Amino acid sequence: MTDTKGTGPVLEAEGVHLSFGSTPALRGADLTVERGEILAVMGPSGSGKSTLLHCLAGILVPDAGEIRFDGRRIDGLGESERSALRRDRFGFVFQFGQLVPELTAEENVALPLLLGGMRRAAAVQRARSWFGRLGLDGLEQRRSGELSGGQAQRVALARGLVAEPEILFTDEPTGALDSLTGEQVMALLVSAAREQGTTVLLVTHDARVAAYADREVVVRDGRVNSYSSPRVGS
Repeated sequence: MTDTKGTGPVLEAEGVHLSFGSTPALRGADLTVERGEILAVMGPSGSGKSTLLHCLAGILVPDAGEIRFDGRRIDGLGESERSALRRDRFGFVFQFGQLVPELTAEENVALPLLLGGMRRAAAVQRARSWFGRLGLDGLEQRRSGELSGGQAQRVALARGLVAEPEILFTDEPTGALDSLTGEQVMALLVSAAREQGTTVLLVTHDARVAAYADREVVVRDGRVNSYSSPRVGS
């Protein structure tokens, strides 16, 4: 992977507004994400935390304000340029994994590499290397319907990290799991992200999940209005 990392914060939102029709979702949100940190974004349902993540990831375009990745504004980019960012430099893990049911587990993990132009044999080989790391040995040929919830979410985690993204965006990654399985998935996520130096933006309403982060912010009424200091030892 080519080293394209700069200096300073890796991701910034400044004065971000976004409405869905007449309903405001973000009302001037500001956020700075430091390079290499694991940041938990908390808040009640409907607070705007997932909308903020989608703006930061270039999935949604704000009505006003600025989004900067690596010091470069991305809110004004066209869809093809934002798609390239999401493909080449970002990774994603969502609540229900969103695996492609027609593909095997190893094909799901290899998908970001294939979309990035890597040859199939090399992509599958790299994908397979994640199965032992995440306790998934022997499940490479299974499809999503043949996996437990925890197994499917670990496959989704491998897919999110396999291309060594600079930022991993995760939205309620343990929301569909029982507490023990959720803690196992979070421990694996943190370990893998630290190993790769990946920045993690973690949207959650669960304080037990947020406890894995270096720092927390709270979103209420479309604004980031509460910060915590970095944890000792982070």
